[in-house]
Amino acid sequence: MASTLLDGLPNEVALQCLARVPFLFHPMLQLVCRSWRASVHSGELLKIRNQIGATEELLCVLAFEPENMWQLYDPLQDKWITLPVMPSQIRNIARFGVASVSGKLYVIGGGSDRVDPLTGDHDTIFASNEVWSYDPLHRVWSQRAPMLVARAMFACCALDGKIIVAGGFTNCRKSISKAEIYDPEADMWVPLPDLRQAHSSACSGLVIKGKMHVLHKGLSTVQILEDGGSHWAVEDFSWLQGPMAMVGGELYVLSNSCIMKQRGENFPDKMVSCASEFQSRIGFGMIGLGDSIYLVGGVIGPGPRNQCIKPLSDVDILNVTSDRPTWRPGSPMTHCRGSICGCALLRI
Repeated sequence: MASTLLDGLPNEVALQCLARVPFLFHPMLQLVCRSWRASVHSGELLKIRNQIGATEELLCVLAFEPENMWQLYDPLQDKWITLPVMPSQIRNIARFGVASVSGKLYVIGGGSDRVDPLTGDHDTIFASNEVWSYDPLHRVWSQRAPMLVARAMFACCALDGKIIVAGGFTNCRKSISKAEIYDPEADMWVPLPDLRQAHSSACSGLVIKGKMHVLHKGLSTVQILEDGGSHWAVEDFSWLQGPMAMVGGELYVLSNSCIMKQRGENFPDKMVSCASEFQSRIGFGMIGLGDSIYLVGGVIGPGPRNQCIKPLSDVDILNVTSDRPTWRPGSPMTHCRGSICGCALLRI
């Protein structure tokens, strides 16, 4: 790095100025000079962004089309950024886990969702143990240490700077109860206690009040990782079934064409907003970002007035903290469309 980043300012102050520039404009910063490029690429800039409260939350989305291409959404600028294609050998990767830790995006496991358009044959990879990370400062994908167990359709969460995976399937017929935890600093996976119960349905993970919760589709029981990862507890919460999102530490569910705020025991669930306009939309991603719920992509399935499948790039946003929550459109994805294979938040 050159001795002076900005004339007349110490480098420590200049770095604080650069740290306040939104991530969307970092590619332009790199074009100014070599010292600015080195600063943008440095881990020091990420540390300063954390220290001064200049970090941003970006929405990361992988849709079915085009193959293995992620996009990032900046909610403040209402703009999309396209990432380099993820260099996995798995075609049209799906059924994977995704999480963000220490300013990087991690894509874990999963298998191919590709169908040969001529023969109708599926690729043979159902589950893998491969792990990829994306570094947004250097704009590069890197392969990381593989999981101890190949899996698909499993629970995956970031918690306390590490990534936890649990359950899922090793093939289309065999579910597993194995769990493990990943340390990104050491690039190492370590086993955790097995889930108490394995089920023949896909599972997903949520972090609620600092604990990982594993939910199985169609079941009311939830498994919770307790005491720093020493064991799993099983509780029956009888939560509503449907796509879920966390906003401000609260759980929201899309059920029966309504966004419902999931309350605790002895408290009735609260209806937040109607979502009947999305009834014909399937395969979308739903995630909480800031004070809002985002519905992204998906497809319109065949119906009485539509004989074909229509892939979508739409983004619909619901501010659940407003007095009268109403849906508003966001900028649609610029390069991706169709069913959402994965979405996560990247804090940088």
